[in-house]
Amino acid sequence: MTRELRIGNHLIDESSDCYVIAEIGHNHQGSVERAREMIRMAHECGADAVKLQKRDNRSLYTRAQYDAPYLNENSYGSTYGEHREHLEFGWDEYTVLAAYSRELGIDFFATAFDVASADFLHALDVPAFKIASGDLNNVPLLEHVAAFGRPVILSTGGGTDVDIVRAYETVRPLNDQLCILHCTASYPAPFDQLNLRVVESLRTRFPDVVIGFSSHDNGIVMPVVAYVLGARVVEKHITFDRAAKGTDQAFSLEGPGLRRMMRDLRNTRIALGDGIKRSYDSEVSPLFKMGKKLVAARQLPTGHLLTADDVAVKSPNDGIPPDRLRDVVGLTLLRALEPDEDLRWDDLVVGGAGGASDGDVTAS
Repeated sequence: MTRELRIGNHLIDESSDCYVIAEIGHNHQGSVERAREMIRMAHECGADAVKLQKRDNRSLYTRAQYDAPYLNENSYGSTYGEHREHLEFGWDEYTVLAAYSRELGIDFFATAFDVASADFLHALDVPAFKIASGDLNNVPLLEHVAAFGRPVILSTGGGTDVDIVRAYETVRPLNDQLCILHCTASYPAPFDQLNLRVVESLRTRFPDVVIGFSSHDNGIVMPVVAYVLGARVVEKHITFDRAAKGTDQAFSLEGPGLRRMMRDLRNTRIALGDGIKRSYDSEVSPLFKMGKKLVAARQLPTGHLLTADDVAVKSPNDGIPPDRLRDVVGLTLLRALEPDEDLRWDDLVVGGAGGASDGDVTAS
């Protein structure tokens, strides 16, 4: 089966680089200018896409949740609704940010948390839709988004195999452009709960879709491990300041971290190679110094019949290699050798001191 996904101008398949989504989320803190700068940073660091989160807050939350007091160090309002509205961008902000992303040449899309937000993003003509872990069992939303016919990237945090199969069976008949992200929906996710081998399990269970990893852990190493295990899409939160206000800031990557992660992911694809063992020109010089050859272990006279004790193995490797030791033992020297002097095939002959019945036949 073909396992591939196309987002914008990017073809994602088994042999491709990892498609990296720089998750801005709400780390822009409600500032369009800060969001622009984060998009620029993601582009300069080499990310393939940037992503926001879109919510229609009034229809998404119950009245009780919307009006609930929300007074803490991360709050932007006295109620949860006020907090969420402060962080939410509307049509004008999204069109500005989408246009800026197109100008830079980086894909721009968002997570749709509800049907109204999905319609909003569809009207914006985003190249893909993200579905959050909390909507893994939201069949109505999955059906609605799948029907748009654009790539659907589905996080699976907190889900079971049953949940993932149900979501797959909901989306796939409507839309074959599906990517399933392994995810642990903790912020940050402890390393002992990442369970990255699920990437392999998902690849086996769903051989016709691209598998990825939504990385909520601290650091840059785990996305590389996930890529080696077969993930071809990675989502990672980004920020300008990990100490800034907001629940997602602390586990997000600042610019230098994102740049290093991109470097390591690109180098990993190259480094994996094709699995065929070969030697390289770059190895010649180091192996000249590290490799070995056969030399005289002590002063040896002409006509001497070589034994293993007569031969030493020493560097560099510009002579007869050690794997030919058994071929050398039992041959006769045609000339005297000093200690550490190279054994050479031209100086060795089969037979005794005066030559055997085959006379001047030498080893080769």
